[in-house]
Amino acid sequence: MITAGARHDAPLFETVFEQLPAEHELEHSVMDKGYDSDKIRNKLREEDIEPVIPPRSNRKAPCAYNKEVYKLRNQVERLINRLKQFRRIATRYEKLAMTFLGLIHLVAAYVVIH
Repeated sequence: MITAGARHDAPLFETVFEQLPAEHELEHSVMDKGYDSDKIRNKLREEDIEPVIPPRSNRKAPCAYNKEVYKLRNQVERLINRLKQFRRIATRYEKLAMTFLGLIHLVAAYVVIH
């Protein structure tokens, strides 16, 4: 799912989650603090997926999370940073989401090879 630049992704969690295959092999779901909600955590646990989400600073009862697994999120962030080194990705000239996603795939393949 592609959202507008100023829109947060957490409201689309349900939509993206529904697209998981029925027979998934996910053990962990690593997300940032923006996804820290009981609703998201419960949904993940229902599917036997461990939520690895650090608690927000204003959470009344902070939740524990696996800090070692959360450190792996850094690899994804670095990949996204490398993708954004390509001006066309960073500024999103394409009007159609399908075209933009196609470019993401091309650039990701290039980045992984080099």
